[in-house]
Amino acid sequence: MLSTSLPLPAITSVSASDPNPAAADTNASAGVAGDALAPLARRAAAGDVGAFEALYRAEHRRLYAAIWRLVGGVDARAEELTQDAFVRAWKALPEFRFEAPVGAWLHRLAVNTALMDLRARREAEDLETDDALLELQAAPRQTQEHRLDLQAAILKLPPRARAVLLLHDIEGLTHEEIGAALSIAAGSCKAHLHRARQQLRRALGEDA
Repeated sequence: MLSTSLPLPAITSVSASDPNPAAADTNASAGVAGDALAPLARRAAAGDVGAFEALYRAEHRRLYAAIWRLVGGVDARAEELTQDAFVRAWKALPEFRFEAPVGAWLHRLAVNTALMDLRARREAEDLETDDALLELQAAPRQTQEHRLDLQAAILKLPPRARAVLLLHDIEGLTHEEIGAALSIAAGSCKAHLHRARQQLRRALGEDA
């Protein structure tokens, strides 16, 4: 549940059977053509907590998944940061200009929330420690599903290497953008990405 002094809605768990609330209010204008979340976001920006709750229910799982990967699969931490991201969204919505899809804006906000937490915890401050972990890390046991193997291998990467890999290969950020986000040089970012990919290939038995 979101905890803040702002009049946020009482949000409970999201069920897989919940309808997609973004399909409602189709007559409202959207800043980006085809953005089904824009009507909800506009109402939430005007202070409609019910619309914000609907937006939360529509996007919670996707944002949680992005944060969960970045923080290494720690459930409680991912949930806490997801809540933080939605609190930030509630505060920022009145200034949102709807020049980008609402879902993309929320996703980037969630990623930035996770990155701020990584920097605050200083998990990836020591480059040599990160490199050593990449070299010494044992390959995880393989499962029947390749996708699960890959996910397990990514979660076992050192924090900085994992963040670089996910931000570059999943989020599509440039090395310069990642470097700025993690306070490292673009060259170091490229080196981390190369080592992380090598580690994943070894973990999946694709590299001798």
